[in-house]
Amino acid sequence: MLGFGGIVYGFSAAGKGDASFADPMVFSFLIVGFISLGLFSWRQLKIATPLLDIRVFRYPMFLLGLVMVMLVMMTMFAMMLVMPIYMQGALLFSAVTAGLVMLPGGLLNGAMSPVMGRLFDRFGPRPLLIPGTIILAAIVFTYRYTVPGIPTWIVIVQQAILMIAVAMIMMPAQTNGLNQIPAKLYPHGTAIMNTLMQVSGAIGAALFISVMETGQQNYLAGTGSANPSEQMMIEALTYGSQQSFSTGFYLALATVVLALLVRRTKPSEEA
Repeated sequence: MLGFGGIVYGFSAAGKGDASFADPMVFSFLIVGFISLGLFSWRQLKIATPLLDIRVFRYPMFLLGLVMVMLVMMTMFAMMLVMPIYMQGALLFSAVTAGLVMLPGGLLNGAMSPVMGRLFDRFGPRPLLIPGTIILAAIVFTYRYTVPGIPTWIVIVQQAILMIAVAMIMMPAQTNGLNQIPAKLYPHGTAIMNTLMQVSGAIGAALFISVMETGQQNYLAGTGSANPSEQMMIEALTYGSQQSFSTGFYLALATVVLALLVRRTKPSEEA
């Protein structure tokens, strides 16, 4: 509770009002969170029957797959939150239009997941992960050029391609990583991966929203206007969102590098 709660709250508090990652409150929550997780991990290594056996981190492909999944979850959750705000606040889409824009991507993601499973069984992880991460990085980069006045169909295509790329990465990265660990550690590996996926999504959402809000505040501060006009508010939101998209692009680039290091694993026969 202290570990994950402190980290998630620290990231979510940064960027709100005048707070930043250097703010004492934000910094304190992050320190408490990381120290708590460190103590929890140390404890799990010392007891005979650990709640979560963190020895799964000794398997490189599991660790690599876990980090990739976490980065993709951070990017996906962030885009799923930042984009609706941006669409309604800067692109001036209605709430219904914003929802409909997001719908095809979600449907495609669900439809492509079993297809990616069959392709993974046949070709292994690299033919999916490498192009998937490159597509992810490329499409997140294009979001920087999603400006007011852009046709709605372009935003729909962007979202659809983003979710297809996510489907190409998530299942192969998870399955390949879990295949390397011994069968007796499957429950621990699955629990750790599922937990960190959700936590990374929460951290990513908090981080990207913080980056967006900080960018807005910096833009408005640079104008020197005490009463910004509606147009200035749209420009500030656009600037903040683009800063957030840039952060997502850097995370996506990291997944490309990790994908190049992935090697195919087989399900372990170890008891």
